Order: sequence, then structure tokens, then C-alpha cells
Amino acid sequence: MEDETAESPEEQLLKQHRKEKKDLQAQIQKMKNAVPKNDKKKRKQMTEEIAKLEANLSQRHEEELTQLTSDNKVEAVTNGVEVLKVEDGEEEEVTQPRVTKAQKRRDKKVAQEKERENRIAEAEVQNLQGARHQEGLALAQKLAQKQLQIKEISSDGHCMYRTVADQLAQRSKPGSTVSVKELRSQTAERMRSSADDFLPFLTNPNSGDMYTTDEFEKYCSDVEHTAAWGGQLELRALTHVLQTPIEVLQADSATIKIGEEFHGEPITLVYMRHAFGLGEHYNSVEPLKDPANAEDNS
Repeated sequence: MEDETAESPEEQLLKQHRKEKKDLQAQIQKMKNAVPKNDKKKRKQMTEEIAKLEANLSQRHEEELTQLTSDNKVEAVTNGVEVLKVEDGEEEEVTQPRVTKAQKRRDKKVAQEKERENRIAEAEVQNLQGARHQEGLALAQKLAQKQLQIKEISSDGHCMYRTVADQLAQRSKPGSTVSVKELRSQTAERMRSSADDFLPFLTNPNSGDMYTTDEFEKYCSDVEHTAAWGGQLELRALTHVLQTPIEVLQADSATIKIGEEFHGEPITLVYMRHAFGLGEHYNSVEPLKDPANAEDNS
């Protein structure tokens, strides 16, 4: 009888993938160690190459898992009957000996384990194919070119303002930070004081008509006092409040630039359509960790 503890094809493939990921991390570490800290050009090239290597490995793993699960679904299953070919080309069924209860229990256990492994493999395929995973890969490559990486911001309705506050905190001296409450209040006040710049872009979702004065005031009040989600109108107001340009990076679209009439280094936000399973979300960015000193997280 076959050894029931033998690894299934799914286990073998997942084990191979884990080894390849570990090998890639080792290769990446060697690449990091080989580039001097002060050679910014080579470090930038190395960072982009690392992002490509990781993306290519992830894509190949996805294709291999997809192929394996597809093969499993079309695998022929026989229940106690073996089909043999005879010389004249016809098929003859040969009934196998009666299966004992103990053997049935063992077979059931093996079948359950195989089903569990299939679910694990399919879940990994779905994760690799998932919109959030693909969006993250695309953003990581874009940010690597700017020597940046994503800094996670909590998803609570204030994410846009929290991201702006985080960006300001990274530039400010210790202790000179601005709160989300202050940013919301300043945004609402800017919109109220320049209603002609914002009111034409707000329409009643039911009638399609431009907001009335009362509706506009209600909108500004929500900006100031609630966790209402912020968008481009609020970012436009913030560029005037802060006298600073703002850029919004996206995975599959061109970077949105707001407040280009202002000078200085722009505040950078990352816009994600598929974060946390909740839809739209803003994250902050931070300098890419020093490749020469980064720890091997494998």
C-alpha cells in the first residue's frame, strides 16, 4: 500500500514555492550587500530590479498554482472499478476486491486531506490574483522608482487627513504637528470662504442639481465635524491651506497633481481602490528603507 504520509502535488508545489521565495530573499540580500551605501544611482537601479524579481516570481507562482488546481479539477476519479484495454480495442471492466471498512476509513481520511490541500492551493491562487495584491505590486514598483514605500494609515474615514498629517509630521520639527481635527476645520473654512471655487462641483445625487447654499453648508459641516471621506475637492482646499502642492499616486492611472501653482516638495498620498476589502483608501509614504541595512525578513 502507498505511504499515506507522502506529500501531495499541492504540498510539493507550495514547498517548492517557499524554497524559491527564500532563495530569492537570499539573492536580494546579496544584491543589497554588493551595492555601496553612497552609490545612489546603483541603489535605485537595484531597488527597481528587486521589485521586478519579486513581481516575476509572484506571477510565476500564481500561474503554477492555477495550472495545478485546474489539473486537479479534471482528474479522473474511479470508484472500485479498473478499466483495462484488450487487444481488439474494446474496454473491459475488472472489479476490484471488496474494500474493507478500515480501508474505507483510510481512504476517506486521505480524501479529506486532499480536499484541504486543494482549498489551501486555491486560496493562495485567489490571494495572488486578488485585486488588492496586484494593486500593491504595481504601487510598490512605482514608489520604488521614487525611493519611497507605503506607510499604512488606519481606515476610519479620516484616512486622507491622517495621511496629510503624517506627511507634514515627517517634514516638521519634533512637537510641531497638526491634528486631523485642525486639518478638517481648516479645509471646511477654506471651502466656505471660496464657495465659488467648490460649489459648482457639488450636485444633489437625487436631482442632479447644483447644491443649494444650505446643502453646501451641510457638506462643509460634515467635512469639519464628521468622519466624511475626503476627495479631490478637499485636497484642493488643503493645497491652499498649506500653500503646498499635493500629488496622488495610483496603481493603474497617472499621478494626479493638485495645487501646482504652489512651490516646494509636494505632499504625496497613495490612493488605493482595493484596500482592506472596504474599497477606496489613502495611505501615506515614507523613504524606502536603506537597502544596505534592511533586515532579511524571509
